[in-house]
Amino acid sequence: MIIFLRAIVIVLAFSASTAMAENITIVAASSIKFAMTDIVSKFNAENRNDAVTAMYGSSGKFTTQIQNGAPFDMLFAADVNFPQMLKKEGLTSSDPVVYAIGRLVIWSSTTDATKLTLQKLSNTNIRKVSIANTDVAPYGMRSKEAQKSVGMWEKVQSKLVFGENIEHATQMVRTGAADAGIIALSLARNPEMAKQGGYSLIDSSLHASLAQAFVITKRAKSSALARRFAAYVQTPESRNTIEKYGFVLPENIRSGK
Repeated sequence: MIIFLRAIVIVLAFSASTAMAENITIVAASSIKFAMTDIVSKFNAENRNDAVTAMYGSSGKFTTQIQNGAPFDMLFAADVNFPQMLKKEGLTSSDPVVYAIGRLVIWSSTTDATKLTLQKLSNTNIRKVSIANTDVAPYGMRSKEAQKSVGMWEKVQSKLVFGENIEHATQMVRTGAADAGIIALSLARNPEMAKQGGYSLIDSSLHASLAQAFVITKRAKSSALARRFAAYVQTPESRNTIEKYGFVLPENIRSGK
């Protein structure tokens, strides 16, 4: 009888813990992939009753999917304009929070990229240049702006190959489909990328800011887990992880405002 009662207690305790468990799906820009993978992994390890699942891709495409009812609980975009758009449409349950400022670099494994400039992308030894989609990927949009700022956009048109998002553009130059690529510093900072090639920073004054922001969607209005994860992303440990991958931390995040 005692053994039977103990079994009931264990079952009830397990049922209660299962009932309290929560799962959320976040979608994030490819530029934050390596930093976010570390953050999500640490969060899940510290919160074993809950689970955060992350998907990575184009901010613009994820925004469109949320507008069409996709079951995503949080959006971590590479451009604050996308979360702001969703808020204006009544599709969020929080205000957008800028969590990082991205940087663009020129990366190559076949040429000494530390000496490359946007102007040098027109050199004959560089036959293909990969960038992200300029319509839906913020890093692609900013790449175009930077090239236009130095009068290179028209000059390199015939060389450009476009990735669906910044990770895809990175894969293209990493695998040799392009001789050089304009990619995110956060991806170039990945240890495997660092082994294969080098990079040069693009002056951030040549393009609009890559202010990356997150928002909790309307679907997750009642999600305690979404709110806890939002707070976790802004902890000193998470900020250090984000900074490690080359992002600039906005003052409001540094000061905890």
